[in-house]
Amino acid sequence: MCRNIHTLHNFEPAATSDEVHAAALQYVRKIAGTTKPSKANQEAFERAVHEIAHVTQHLLDDLVATTAPKNREEEAAKARARAARSGRYATA
Repeated sequence: MCRNIHTLHNFEPAATSDEVHAAALQYVRKIAGTTKPSKANQEAFERAVHEIAHVTQHLLDDLVATTAPKNREEEAAKARARAARSGRYATA
């Protein structure tokens, strides 16, 4: 799984189109094995990002949440706390 792709479902406010596009871009980069496609593959790469973003938005629109929406700031704070505990991003 791509570490840069974050959960987009059941947040308040809802995921923006920029967030959906960023997740699609990260997915295509991971699958293609490249962060920047060659000129020969640029069109296919961009088309894949567009189509995946489109389908992802439909999925997010159709999903039904059974729990209360999560708060983005609270979830980010939890992630920072986990990272600090793990020492992964410790600063000197």
